Amino acid sequence: MTIGARVLKTGLAVAVALWVGTLVNLGSPIIAAIAAIFTIQPSIYRSWKQVLEQVQSNLLGAAVAIAALWSVGSNPIIVGIVCICVILLCIRLKADEAIVGLTLVTVVVIMEAHGQSWLIALDRLAAILTGIVAAFVVNVTVAPPRHRSRFVSYIQETETLLSRLLRTAISNELKENVYREEYGRLRTKLRKLDEYYELFAEERVWRKQARLQRVRLLVVYQGMLSALEKGVSLIDAVEEHYFSVSTAQAWNRLIDRQIESLCGYQEQLMWKWQGKMKPGSHAAAPPPEASMLLSELILDREENDPTSRARLLVITSAVFTYEERLRRLDKLMEQWLQREDKPEAIAS
Repeated sequence: MTIGARVLKTGLAVAVALWVGTLVNLGSPIIAAIAAIFTIQPSIYRSWKQVLEQVQSNLLGAAVAIAALWSVGSNPIIVGIVCICVILLCIRLKADEAIVGLTLVTVVVIMEAHGQSWLIALDRLAAILTGIVAAFVVNVTVAPPRHRSRFVSYIQETETLLSRLLRTAISNELKENVYREEYGRLRTKLRKLDEYYELFAEERVWRKQARLQRVRLLVVYQGMLSALEKGVSLIDAVEEHYFSVSTAQAWNRLIDRQIESLCGYQEQLMWKWQGKMKPGSHAAAPPPEASMLLSELILDREENDPTSRARLLVITSAVFTYEERLRRLDKLMEQWLQREDKPEAIAS
């Protein structure tokens, strides 16, 4: 089990919130620590957005709680009704669950101060705002998230796993339990890649030139994701349809070679992106007529079983789509690399 940066930053944010709360003599610094726990986010943009929404929701919750205290008091039934009203207001504002939770904490701690000085209620609101600000400062200054490098690393790992499964898809060489485990890992990595892509896409860039460059980079990354997804679709097509029909030996050999060549093509595309290929070298794309020959062999089959032909055409279509996405990714990479003075610098 590994301890991630977000876990460490949550602990540090709690410590900072407690320290600041004690330093400024807050009556309940523990409330600042609770607020810090709710505020840590996986990206700087989300942290800033969370701070704005937390401040807005907590001020609203505090206003509702103070108004309820002033008008009807704070017996347990009233506190419960006020919490329901605040939840409805937060839902109307489309606040997420963490924001709603912390806003309810604000309502309860303020209404619980009934009978004491109004300064106690303000002190508790200040403690919550202290925790929010402390968490944001920690998230921005301590090990800020690097979603780009994490995304590229996961792309490489996912491509390696995809190639291994594709190369054994037709031959069916892997044990069933091994195949299911590896396929599950592949699906998990794809979901993580979508998450890292969204986090990287959310980050804000202020310089116009850097913003345009990042937009082009996001297009390339989206092409990488699309190619991987189509590779997984090819695995699914083979798993669902290939073993349900008897195939001709010539078609078997051709589909095996075509998948092997596409795996090699994708590997070389990743090498080119990482700057590992010699200047002027190009990824070896398979001949375009190979996928068309797959369809011709299916149509030339002597048997007239339409279901078998349809199954094989589904596999051929998946091969063609995967190849098309790889060729498109190749063009996107070429356009990007041509704009860069030092292609090696982009691999980080």
